Amino acid sequence: MPFGVTCWRGQDANGAHVLLARPQAWNGRLLVHVHGGPRMAPPRPTTSDEDLQRFPEFVAEGWAFAASSRRAAGFGVTRGAEDADGARRMATDLFGPPRLTVLHGQSFGGAVAAKAIEALNEPGPDGRRPWDAALLTSAVLAGPTRAYDMRIDLRAAFQAVCGTHPAPEEAPYPLGLGLAPGQQMAREEVVARLQACTGADRPAAERTEAQARAAADLSAASRVPEAALAGHLWWATQIFADISRNVTDGRSPFGNIGVVYRGTSDDAAFNARVPRVAADPVAVAILRADGDPTGRVAIPVLNMHGLGDATVFVEHQSAYRETLEAAGNGARLAQVTIDEAEHNKMSPVLYAAAIGALADWAEGGHRPGPAEFLARCEGLRGAYQGECRVVLDRLPQAWEERVNPRGLRAMAGR
Repeated sequence: MPFGVTCWRGQDANGAHVLLARPQAWNGRLLVHVHGGPRMAPPRPTTSDEDLQRFPEFVAEGWAFAASSRRAAGFGVTRGAEDADGARRMATDLFGPPRLTVLHGQSFGGAVAAKAIEALNEPGPDGRRPWDAALLTSAVLAGPTRAYDMRIDLRAAFQAVCGTHPAPEEAPYPLGLGLAPGQQMAREEVVARLQACTGADRPAAERTEAQARAAADLSAASRVPEAALAGHLWWATQIFADISRNVTDGRSPFGNIGVVYRGTSDDAAFNARVPRVAADPVAVAILRADGDPTGRVAIPVLNMHGLGDATVFVEHQSAYRETLEAAGNGARLAQVTIDEAEHNKMSPVLYAAAIGALADWAEGGHRPGPAEFLARCEGLRGAYQGECRVVLDRLPQAWEERVNPRGLRAMAGR
């Protein structure tokens, strides 16, 4: 941490652990951080330490910092939004009312932040909103009803190609449930099944022809890069199971009905044998209510994402932009695309530039464009590490150019 930062720990009324930090030369502004995940480990008093340590640029720029562990592990967008507001309230009680409050959502935390600025941001008796602006980085913004489409495609493709998750001797179950009811599985076991099928743990020269073809088919069908297959297969196990067990009452909100898979070694044969999974409409409605953005925002939002992010595709920017534009709020959104592939943390200098540009906009300035953002970033490179690889000449492609279309849209593309 920069010199002179003081930290406090506490718990809110719901039992979530809260970490607060204030720099010695506090600028009167507050940033509330929402972590990604969703994290599955039980929350602890130290849960948010890594978040403060990952993003020291905010306190270095003079901002106070608040973060919640969230009251419980696992999925829950609305619940996470409420917990972020709990951290904001504790910071305000301790530090006094900030002159500007920004909500920062990272990765899955971006979905939580997007929900919070829509559902929990009405003006109070003093006319001020809880959140004055939002910074969404590497964020899940397509809404949970479609943000995981590539993962159900991967689960279906894995059964078509490898047939081992579930294995033949295991009880079958709808793949969108993640695991059979009551079943537990460690990440290592899921990854081992992928490695046995694709040779992902071996150099390319040591893989069999069948393994190389399996890896290529899984990547083509899911649109997930080969290097990221293990992570997405695990999340399509662990997170799907958490959602079905703890959010959607045992129902699966994910499906691949009508999806036409292309780019495999034999598309006709693949589409004929791939398992078809129907999304339960009740589960979809539950998930939509919990976390799908509506675009009804009343504050400036800055969205920054890496072009090569294989964990959360940059096309989430396109999906979110369409949502806000459809709601008539496109002018409240600024987006910056970075020519980097990192997900958890891009170049440090970018975050100092982002919070400065957003603060200026929220305090009466104009919406920052990519060229202006680049200039601000370059001006900070003496103080922070990293490069300013801002993309100036193109926007990310549309969501359904990167993720296989569902249902009627998929059938229309035959």
